[in-house]
Order: sequence, then C-alpha cells, then structure tokens
Amino acid sequence: RQGLMEEARRRLREFDIGDKFCRLPLPRAAVLLPLMVRRGRLHLLLTVRSMQLRRSPGEVCFPGGKREATDKDDIDTALREAKEEVGLQPEKVEVICRLMPGIDKMNNLVTPVVGFIEDTFQVTPNPDEVSEVFVVPLEYFVKPLNYKAFSYETSSGYLTRMHCFIYDDQEHKRSFKIWGLTAHFAVFLALVIFGERPTFEVDYDLDNLMSSSENYFINLYASIYERKKSNL
Repeated sequence: RQGLMEEARRRLREFDIGDKFCRLPLPRAAVLLPLMVRRGRLHLLLTVRSMQLRRSPGEVCFPGGKREATDKDDIDTALREAKEEVGLQPEKVEVICRLMPGIDKMNNLVTPVVGFIEDTFQVTPNPDEVSEVFVVPLEYFVKPLNYKAFSYETSSGYLTRMHCFIYDDQEHKRSFKIWGLTAHFAVFLALVIFGERPTFEVDYDLDNLMSSSENYFINLYASIYERKKSNL
C-alpha cells in the first residue's frame, strides 16, 4: 500500500501546476479528486449530484464548487466543498497537488486538487447537494469496459473530445455514467499516475503529457478569450 501511494505521489508532484494559472480573468472553482487504496488498487471517490439542484441534477461529479471570498486558494475551495458535500474533514486529506485546470460550461476555471484519503472514511452526504457516493478503480479510466467518445463543441466554438464511461457498480447494483469535465479530470489523473497508453484516443501527446496538456488548456482558454473579445 505504501509503495503504491509513494509512486503515485512522486508522479503527481511532477505535474503539480501550483498557482500557475491563478491570474487568468475567469471566475474560479475547484474540485477534490479523492484517491484511496482499496484491496491493493487505487480508487477514486465520486458523487452524484442531488436531483434538487438546479444545475446538472443527477450527474456524476467530484466534490467541489465555486470559490468563496474566504477561501485562500483552490485547495481551500476543494476541501471546504468536500466537507460540506460528503463530510470529509480537511485534516483527513493528504493534499498532493493541483493538476492542469479545465473550463466548465459556465466558463469557470476549474482546478482539480488531488488528495489521498483513508479507505475507512465514512461518508455523510449532504442530501441537499449529494444523492450518492461511490468509488471506481482508477485504472478504469485508462482500461474501461464500457466507453464511448463524441466530439463536443464548447460555448466558444472550440472542438474537443468528450469521454463517456459507464461504470457498473457491484456495491450499489447499478451503473453510473461518468462524462464531461469529471471524466476529463479522471482520465488525466490516470494517465499521470499509470504512465501508460489508454485503450482509447486522447487529446494529448502521451510522450509529452505535461506540455501537451498545457497546450490543450491554453487553446481552450484562448477560444473563450477570443469569443469574449468578439462580444465587446
């Protein structure tokens, strides 16, 4: 277990972006990518959004949300939201790094914060925000059993690839659909940790994952910036 976590920490720290994109003029949000070791394998904790929520009800996502004025940084945001949504105490998270951000459909800059949690963590979902919590083996995001991809055009007209995974959860006796920015972050996390080629196509040069993921993000951001300029 320790060896597995140590190797994951080492690889993740190589991809830590720190505050690199903190000055971009977009509203900010952050999500926590909670990793745990279960039965000798890395797993990722995910949530299902409450059906009461106005935006994306019933969709799978990571704990997270918009930055508040009291948050010092993206790590603060991710930890605060995880506590509010699933009862995860900040001191129970070993924060490892911040990975390359994404941009959601509301044009928020979303930073994924990766942290280790204990597999004994007892989830207490906030029913106003979360209807279910489940875990997926991380390797599912490079070697899925049920996967499809489709072209997706962002609000700014940027054409990208959308990953969509269907995961059959034995514990809950049902299937979960993981797609959009959540799937994008999960795939990138798996690529970083495992360093192997997935069984499907991705928008990166896998031999130069850091630089190609940065180029991908910069092109995405530039498309939004151009759109904003043209709207002036």
